[in-house]
Amino acid sequence: MTRLAAHHFGVTVSDLDRAVEFYRDTFDFDNPERFAVSGEAFADAVGVDGATGRFAHFDADGARIELVEYDPEGDATDDGTVNRPGVTHLGLAVDDLDAFYAGLAPDVTTLSEPRTTESGTRILFVRDPEGNLVEVLEA
Repeated sequence: MTRLAAHHFGVTVSDLDRAVEFYRDTFDFDNPERFAVSGEAFADAVGVDGATGRFAHFDADGARIELVEYDPEGDATDDGTVNRPGVTHLGLAVDDLDAFYAGLAPDVTTLSEPRTTESGTRILFVRDPEGNLVEVLEA
């Protein structure tokens, strides 16, 4: 078998420009690499007739975060409550969770203030403009 390696972590969004602005500004990422993909092979691969995609790749300390906007756009998923099977989230680490939390823009939605779990990990969940969950943690 061929060696398996992580390549990227994908988040589907309905407005790529708005999502790029959020991830760049909230997590202090550099401007992403942007590109588009279309054609029959892409549509077949993603299982959506006539699909095209606009992509943005952020480098997060060696982990690639991929934001993708599809045309045609599918229906939004359910409410995204964290404990529902199938709900996903992106996990990002920071050195100082309290400082990160204090620096959040007023319009960034959080599930709670930073909390310390039984394992000693400090966590905070935020929602991006699409409602996707992002766990920010201080291990």
